[in-house]
Amino acid sequence: MFYFLYGQDTYRSRHKLNEIVEQYKTIHKSGLNLQYFEGENLTFDKFSDVLQQISMFDEKKLIVLSSVFSSQDFKEKFLKNSKNLLKSKDIVVFYEGNDVPEKDRLFKFLKKEAKSQKFQLLEGEKLKNWIRKELRNFGASIDEKGLNKLINYAGNDLWQLSNEIKKLVNLKEDKKIDGEDVELMVKPKIEADIFKTIDALAQRNKKQALYLIRKHLEKGDPPLYILSMINFQFRNLLVVKDLIERQKPYYAILKITKLHPFVVRKSYDQAGKFTLPELKKIYQKIFQADLSIKTGRMEPETALDLFLTEL
Repeated sequence: MFYFLYGQDTYRSRHKLNEIVEQYKTIHKSGLNLQYFEGENLTFDKFSDVLQQISMFDEKKLIVLSSVFSSQDFKEKFLKNSKNLLKSKDIVVFYEGNDVPEKDRLFKFLKKEAKSQKFQLLEGEKLKNWIRKELRNFGASIDEKGLNKLINYAGNDLWQLSNEIKKLVNLKEDKKIDGEDVELMVKPKIEADIFKTIDALAQRNKKQALYLIRKHLEKGDPPLYILSMINFQFRNLLVVKDLIERQKPYYAILKITKLHPFVVRKSYDQAGKFTLPELKKIYQKIFQADLSIKTGRMEPETALDLFLTEL
């Protein structure tokens, strides 16, 4: 029997793989016939040898093959011997932590002959329902504001969301999570990306800053949204820089700004790379770029590029 698990959502695909392995272990308790092949260990000859071995205790074997699609040699030999391999009573799981080319011969074979499941990244209501379900597993709940903030901060990375949910559940004794809890405990992923762009600008590396902005655009982030995030961070930098120059200690800056601790820490570090006049000048240029876009005088991407090159 063949299984084929693939797709960008490695959190759910890994859980499905673990589910198959655990089911196998409950039936075949010795575990001696469970084999993993990946990396340098992934060769067709080794796979074939294990498949042909007589198993102890008359057990079925479970063989997990990871990242097969990156090995042309394995694919060719597997397809060449596929008719005989289909006769095997053992279980073979093909695990791919990404999308795979649908025109690939092995892909077509597995889609036809294997129990296949594609794990796409969750979006919209599916993502919200997944979060709610995870929280229910801990006997917890979240209000709509908190849910939206959690998604805005962590995106649809289920590995990160899972970790953030555990932190939030441990934070609240009553297990009722709201927007303030998310602000307190969750590190904003989007802001973390913008910090890289700010760091590049602080180092006067316009080429790197433009490259990072291009990556945002290629992911489908709207130019106005990117500019708003840059605006948000430079506004934070202005506030933090002003407080630093007024000799306010770090803990006081946290209290006065009421910003996420992660944002304050990054802003505090970055503020030393700019003078206050520089930050005011940059903030004015952001305002001009935003105005040019909203009045239709300039295309959003052009205004964004011009803002960066003029710094």
